[in-house]
Amino acid sequence: MAEKIGLVGLGNAGLAVATALLRHGPVAGFDRSPERRQLAAKDGVEVVEQLSGLSTPTPSQIVLSLPKPEASLEVVETICGWSDKPSLIVETSTVTPDTAKRCAALCESAGIAFVDAAIAGGVASMAAGEITFFLGGSEESKASARPLLQSIAAQIFDLGPVGAGMGTKVVNNGVMHAVMVVLIEAFAMARKLDVPSETLVQILNREEGLLRPLVHRVGERMRDGNYQAGMSVTNARKDSVLALETAQQLGVPLFATLASHTPYEIAEAKGMGSQDYAALAKLWEDWCSIQFNR
Repeated sequence: MAEKIGLVGLGNAGLAVATALLRHGPVAGFDRSPERRQLAAKDGVEVVEQLSGLSTPTPSQIVLSLPKPEASLEVVETICGWSDKPSLIVETSTVTPDTAKRCAALCESAGIAFVDAAIAGGVASMAAGEITFFLGGSEESKASARPLLQSIAAQIFDLGPVGAGMGTKVVNNGVMHAVMVVLIEAFAMARKLDVPSETLVQILNREEGLLRPLVHRVGERMRDGNYQAGMSVTNARKDSVLALETAQQLGVPLFATLASHTPYEIAEAKGMGSQDYAALAKLWEDWCSIQFNR
């Protein structure tokens, strides 16, 4: 019989992860909500009424799926105080890199391996055991966690040290949420222009559409530091101005698109007008003291 896995947090994500783990063996779980415990019990999770119930006996591996960083810190600190400790804690909650590092430090003091294994994807893929993990931790801790993660993973990205997994998830989600606002603004303008939404989806879904800035300008130009020729900053600035003017004429409020125009003005003022507009990356290199092409 497979070893029992502990799981703290039985919300939508936690219960989906539990569902995937149950295909491989028993799962003992805890959630503060009686309703969530009841749902989990119906799905086959061996629920306990208190977090301390997981310590008699303690599963060697405990997965966290909690709603906020403070909850993760509280739970990790509690587990580290148990006399019978797990050998590994896997943090799948969405927390900051700093929280992951603080949890890892608590675990290290208690002799517990810790990894941050941020989850990318929806509840359906989680429940199906086709999860994408962004993994961070020491090499030893990641090796310890891999068999468990691989049993329910479609893909694992090894990002490096503790906090890197969570940091990548935060960045990924930030991009998705910001792009969503830009898209809503674009589709509002298209609606005002009587352009069918389905048509704009097709236009943006082309290779020369939304993927172009990511694959060509980030994946090639920024990577290589090559900002010669191409679509110039000056022309990109002009197009941005036209978009703002059109939105004003149509009565469509822009927030994300308006904010994104500012770096074009800065780059133009800095004499970068003839360079490909991917050269805006150099502004952030200066501001953040980093290099993209390394």
